[in-house]
Amino acid sequence: MSGFPWLTVLWLLPLVGAVAAVATPAHRRTLARVLALVTAVGTLAVAVGLAIAFDPTGERYQFSESHSWIPAFGTRYELGLDGIALALVLLTAVLVPILLGAGWRDVATDDPRPRATHLYVALILVVESMVLMSFLALDILLFYVFFEAMLIPMYFLIGGFGQPGPQRARAAVKFLLYNLFGGLVMLAAVIGLYVVTAGADSPFAAGTFDLRAIVDAVSSGELTISSPVGNALFLGFMFAFAVKAPLWPLHSWLPDAAVQTTPVSAVLMMAVVDKVGTFAMLRYSLQLFPHAADYFAPLVVTLSVISIVYGALLAIGQTDVMRLIAYTSVSHFGFIVLGVFAMTSQGQSGGVLYMVNHGISTAALMLVAGFLISRRGTRLIADYGGVQRVAPLLAGSFLVAGLATLSLPGLAPFVSEFLVLIGTYTRYPAAAVSATIALVLAALYVLWLYQRVMTGPVTDGNQHIGDLRRREIAVVAPLLALLLVLGVYPKPILDVITPAVTHTLTVVDRPDPGPTAAEPDGGPR
Repeated sequence: MSGFPWLTVLWLLPLVGAVAAVATPAHRRTLARVLALVTAVGTLAVAVGLAIAFDPTGERYQFSESHSWIPAFGTRYELGLDGIALALVLLTAVLVPILLGAGWRDVATDDPRPRATHLYVALILVVESMVLMSFLALDILLFYVFFEAMLIPMYFLIGGFGQPGPQRARAAVKFLLYNLFGGLVMLAAVIGLYVVTAGADSPFAAGTFDLRAIVDAVSSGELTISSPVGNALFLGFMFAFAVKAPLWPLHSWLPDAAVQTTPVSAVLMMAVVDKVGTFAMLRYSLQLFPHAADYFAPLVVTLSVISIVYGALLAIGQTDVMRLIAYTSVSHFGFIVLGVFAMTSQGQSGGVLYMVNHGISTAALMLVAGFLISRRGTRLIADYGGVQRVAPLLAGSFLVAGLATLSLPGLAPFVSEFLVLIGTYTRYPAAAVSATIALVLAALYVLWLYQRVMTGPVTDGNQHIGDLRRREIAVVAPLLALLLVLGVYPKPILDVITPAVTHTLTVVDRPDPGPTAAEPDGGPR
């Protein structure tokens, strides 16, 4: 596959599909949906082809593309794919066709906006395109442009489609303001990094945004960034990524946005868009500023543990199904960030695998919950009861997705959560032990939710809830199958992730902690 710009095709294809969907006649709503779905499936086919051709033992960044972009600023159109990005590219490419199928009827036929359906599916494809570019970019400024640009279509998805009322617009503005502020802080750090690379002590003839060149120069010692400057730049990058992830205490925009938008847009946001934040921590925060990352790691680990426990506790107290699921994601993102900043091979491999598994499990749980809410017309847990008697397939799917959310052994999230905890324990045992509290809390909020919604006698208003339809089964079945397959056989993904994680730890110069040796008499050596 070398020589052909496959990575450009990968991210441009959804953008072309979005334009085609919008350009269809206003009365051809089904055609717009079909065009979007065909485009998403085509993008998935390209992603699968790249995965088949990818060599985990080969060069770190494969299918590379490099072209001049803005020479005056030292920035280029640089693309490349490593194992970490490949896993997230596949997650994105798998989820978008499923989301388009799940949201087939999200826009009502009597919507007064003549092109509402066209715009809805087009915005989903635009988000996919920008997320894919964020995973592929190897130029820091190029990454930043798409990191920020994806906020615009996501804002319109939240504010233009979802729950009626003023709260929807408020949630959209809150989402945009939080993330834009994080992006502005990052922009200052990006400019600061450029100034550093253009300095008199820099090995570069002029300032540059080339990620690989800067990382190599930092690793070899050719480019020395003083501790105060490196710490400030790290915090600038990390702040934006922590907002996007989101990490406590920068998380408060997520529950509101997830509740007010459609379930499809909520999944797109939590399972796809937010992964850009945790991915960027690995690619940019750790590699560009290894000493600062090492210095701030205990702080980030502490915030991660707080996120884990805080999100789980708040999930238990929710009365709204969707808000409960949103708070579980706050807890799960805490696990991902914990794995990243444990700076061990097991922790980071588990963190990347958790990004994939969280995307699948959250998609399954939130989509099934969305199907239920669309039938009953309410998000309040108290309005349900006995649903398993009238909709056994829906209840069973909800149970499997919920058990995956609590990381039941045999389902995909268990493997990643186990790796994160083991990897963290070898370097931060207190943090790992504290994080295990969430295992008990997760069982509590998932099983209690299932008990209140699905079990017991059928309560008034739930007698006519229908079971999953064929389209809904086609949406949910692949997600549940992936949860089962990756729960018992995660090796293919780990084989791709591990070499990239090893390279990252080499750059950061943080080898795995070795076992503690002991003297023959049993005392420590």
